[in-house]
Formats: sequence, structure tokens, C-alpha cells
Amino acid sequence: MMEQADHSYINSSFEQINSTEFTYKMSDKEIEDFVKLRMANDHLFTGRKNSSKWAWRSILKHMGLHFKMNHRQASKKWDNMKKKYKERKYPPPGVKVVSQWNYFYLMDDAMEGRLQDMAPVLEGLPDSTNNSDFLQVSVPKRRKVFNEGVASPAGLTTIEPEMEVSLDGDGDAEDAEALEDYNEIEHVEEKIEMVKNSEPQMTKRENTLIQRQGAMMDREVAALDRERSLLERERVMMEREKVTVEKERAVREREVMEREKAVLEREKGVMERERAVMEREKGVMERERAVMEREKLMMEKDRDTLCREHQGQDKEEHKMGEIFCT
Repeated sequence: MMEQADHSYINSSFEQINSTEFTYKMSDKEIEDFVKLRMANDHLFTGRKNSSKWAWRSILKHMGLHFKMNHRQASKKWDNMKKKYKERKYPPPGVKVVSQWNYFYLMDDAMEGRLQDMAPVLEGLPDSTNNSDFLQVSVPKRRKVFNEGVASPAGLTTIEPEMEVSLDGDGDAEDAEALEDYNEIEHVEEKIEMVKNSEPQMTKRENTLIQRQGAMMDREVAALDRERSLLERERVMMEREKVTVEKERAVREREVMEREKAVLEREKGVMERERAVMEREKGVMERERAVMEREKLMMEKDRDTLCREHQGQDKEEHKMGEIFCT
């Protein structure tokens, strides 16, 4: 049986291409436009598959940065800005934020919804858009390599997995990277299991290295668990903030309704008083009209009396005239 040289398999198991990406540094004006466009086009981030990817590409293309940044860098930039904002807006108890951040008030306006109409509303790019029109994401590749003259362990073949993670929503860049790390860990675990069952048996030193890799993977899993816990805490905090905002809005609405009700009550009281005054004036006018009616009747009676007296005088004068003539 052919003996393998020490580390012949472990040292050459994986070949990783450097995936470090150059990140374009935006100016203050570009960052302001970046935030405003993100808030004005929140409708593009639907949570469906690849929606975040094409939404960020639409924003970068509108800004003319689609050959300087890729969608994952844009999403990471947005996540970092939100994280810095939350650290300063809601510091832990007993922690005082001393350093000022240049974009705090910009992000505060964004998170409070004051930037919704401060940038053009863009149309989403279709999935059929040519990927060559945008800066591509560097994807790490890993493949199995054996030293010359060393036989491959049974059951292992050359594998070159390539994967591009499509972000399914705003703020999912960290989750996507965590998913890549998890897939990588799962891939390595499968390799280790296959090596354990292969012939010839690996040396004690190789087993030690595998144990170290297992410990490293455990640490990475623990880191992923911590990140997941952090995301859960942020979600709970957001829920609490939502409840607080709803309570404050309900209190404000109730206060407004109470004030409006008080105004209506005052106006109703004024109208009641005016109505009472009008009723009193109406009564006075009725009494004055009755007095005028009585005076009119009295005047008509006086006029009739005078007419009768004049007629009586005329009759007497007529009699006297007749007597005088006789």
C-alpha cells in the first residue's frame, strides 16, 4: 500500500482564491443621494428572490456607480450605516456616546420617514438584465488538489463549487454571508467524514489537524449563533420601538380628539346662548306687536267716537238752521 507523505492531503486539500473586493469610497454628496434613493425606493425591496439585488443595481445605475460598486457592497454599506445609527441612537444603558457621526441626522431623517419624497422613484430592473452591465461580485472558489505522485483518497473527487448569493431583502447581506459560511462548514464536514472512511488511514498528525479544523468550525458556528442572537435582539428592539410609536400616536390622536371635542362643546354652548337671546328678542318683539295692536284698536275707537261726535254736531247745526229759517 502506497504511503502518503506527511500533510500530503491536508496541506493541499483546498485552494482558495482571494475574494477581497475593492470597495469604492463614496463622497458626502453620493452618500446623501444613496440614503435618499434607498428610502424613496423602498417599494423595490419586496423580500422576494433577487429583489434586493436588482433594487440596489437600479440605485447604483441611477447614481452612475454600477461599475464602481456591486449590489452586495451597496447592501453592506447600508447595513453598516443603519448599525452605526442604532448604536448612537440607542446606546446600551450606562454608555455615553461621545464621538459624533457625520451622517447621524441624515439617517435619523431616513429612519423617521422624512426622506420618502426626497429622491426620484425608480423602476425595478428585470431579472433578464445583462449582468455584464454591472460590477460583479467576487465569489471564492475552493477545489480539491493533490500533490503530484500522491494518490487521491477513495471516494474524493475534484469539486469546484461556485455560488452567488442572492439577497432576498434589505439588510440581508450579513445573513447571506452567514449562509455561505455555514455551507462552507457543511462542505468541510462532509470531506472530513469521507476522509475518515477512506484508505489508507490518516496519520495521528493529520487527525490532530482535523480536530483543529473541527474546533475552528465550532468557533465559526458559535459566531454564527451570536450573530443570530444579535439579529433577534434587534428584531425585538424594533418591535418595542413599533409598540412605543403606536402608543405615542394613539395618545396624540386621543389628545387631538379631546381638543376638537372641547372646541365643539364651546361652539355648541355659544350657539345655545345665541339661540336663547334670539328667543328673548322674539318674545320682546311679540309683546311690542301686541301693544301696537292694542294702540291701533284704541286709535280706531277714538276715530269712530270723533266721527260720531262730528255727525251729532252736524245734525244739531242742521236743526238749528231749520229753526232759524222758520
